[in-house]
Amino acid sequence: MTAASTPKGERRRQALVEAAADLLVGGGFEAVRHRAVAERAGLPLASTTYYFTSLDELVEAAVEHHGRVELANGKDRLAGLAAERCDTDRLVELVLDLLLGPQREGEADAEAVLLRYERLVATGRRPYLRPLMRRLSRELHELLLEIFDRSGHAVDSARVEELIALVDGTVVNALLEIHPDPRGAARRMLRTHL
Repeated sequence: MTAASTPKGERRRQALVEAAADLLVGGGFEAVRHRAVAERAGLPLASTTYYFTSLDELVEAAVEHHGRVELANGKDRLAGLAAERCDTDRLVELVLDLLLGPQREGEADAEAVLLRYERLVATGRRPYLRPLMRRLSRELHELLLEIFDRSGHAVDSARVEELIALVDGTVVNALLEIHPDPRGAARRMLRTHL
């Protein structure tokens, strides 16, 4: 029997994963530390090492949790798309929400986008995350293909990769130029190329 095999253990483990995911999204990988996760979850410090063999295992669980939540939100939005063609503006916003995260108000959005791209780049330095990131990326591509198809803007897999690269490049360029609205820059570029 593992530590998390009881209902109480499962709840505690899940609370730690959610706390770690919140810290990851709000502060990047450096924010995910045993003490910070335990405090955020409202659990004793020892619980992080009781339910996870290493900080890497906890980080991986947090990355997967956050990725799965975002994919589930995207699938919910897909289910809400009408069977008829959806307009380009709505499609652009949906794609941007999937690639950049949900939009926030004002400067908080630019900061959230910056943190997201810092996390994405930093995963390259964490080999243990690569298989997970490949799986999540594949699922995101499949979801985007379905969204484009359902919205009446069917594209193939290669085109989805091009559009993702277009958004990523635009966002990185906007961040390098300290552009106050990287999402707006990506929105304009994506709208032009659809």
